[in-house]
Amino acid sequence: MAVPEVVADAPPRPPLRWRVLLPQFIALLAVLALGGWLAHNATQNLAARHVASGFGFLDDSAGFAISEGVIPYDAGDTYARAFAAGIANTLRAALPAVLLVSVLGFAVGIAQLSRHALLRWSAIAYVDLVRNVPLLVQVLLWYFALTMLLPAPESPMQWSGLVFLSKGGLAVAVPQLDALLAAGLLALSLLLPWMTWRLLGRRAAAWPLAPVLLAALWLLQPGSWDRPVLGSFGVSGGATLSPEWLALVGALTLYAGAYGAEIVRAGLQAVPRGQWEAAHALGLTRAQTLRRVIVPQALRVIVPPFASLVMNTIKNSSLAVAIGYPDLVSVATTSLNQNGQAIECIAIIASVYLLLNLVIALAMGAINTAVQLKER
Repeated sequence: MAVPEVVADAPPRPPLRWRVLLPQFIALLAVLALGGWLAHNATQNLAARHVASGFGFLDDSAGFAISEGVIPYDAGDTYARAFAAGIANTLRAALPAVLLVSVLGFAVGIAQLSRHALLRWSAIAYVDLVRNVPLLVQVLLWYFALTMLLPAPESPMQWSGLVFLSKGGLAVAVPQLDALLAAGLLALSLLLPWMTWRLLGRRAAAWPLAPVLLAALWLLQPGSWDRPVLGSFGVSGGATLSPEWLALVGALTLYAGAYGAEIVRAGLQAVPRGQWEAAHALGLTRAQTLRRVIVPQALRVIVPPFASLVMNTIKNSSLAVAIGYPDLVSVATTSLNQNGQAIECIAIIASVYLLLNLVIALAMGAINTAVQLKER
């Protein structure tokens, strides 16, 4: 009788988890080591040349002015406040551009699939033209058009005494609201659509009413209006948008809107043709088919690349430095030219844009999860 051969047990294989995490841990250590070496080398070189380092300069007086902004700032304020004003100006231009890009991209993307030949070819021509012109060129074109083709501030174009447009910018009349009244109007504008939704069961028709109701209540509130007034030296009063802001937001909107239109068009065409035919067989119109059938399915394809477009739009707002708009990059450039601490100023720029993009990535990730099809 043959004796079976004893085979030694093979050594246990390491868990798959460690095999995946170990290379990542080693790569992280290598990156941290490289960063530490670069920081140590930079510190030694700066000390050898007697150049100050660190972020202590943020408490010093900046000594330069900022032409516009939403945060009050004077030349005697600190560098920290100057950077805060620059960040606020970046958001002041980037966020409206993102909202306008969303609307324009969606409209032009649908227009590219329109049955109306003139509308379809106009949308296609816009996309092909704008995408092939560099963004910096478009920003400069917008700025030169606003500062050279518009009338002088002393003789602006005006509409009903409420809107003035000139080389000095766009001045519009705005209602004056105190904080309590503004909060009440905002709460009411959100409560009424919610009540409409609960009573009528029409969510799609209810929530878009919020901005409409807010605007209506704002315009009809009994408070006084701050109207722009034409004087001997131009327009004063009201809310004024500078030519630099208009040029930056306009260029970002048109440029990113063309890419957004292509993203929307691709997402709509990714939905199988049978979905269109099934909706038409049920008697739905083309508009109803888009709203109820095609767009909800296309969003799962549209949202991921649109997230990248939003992040690129925010980063592209740094081109404001080319036309003198005082954003974060402009403030940082002026600061490093004065104090010579280029590494710290550039680190602030990189950190702010990194944080903004991480926040956008988290928000778009949540939206992407919400629009995914729920399978049974």
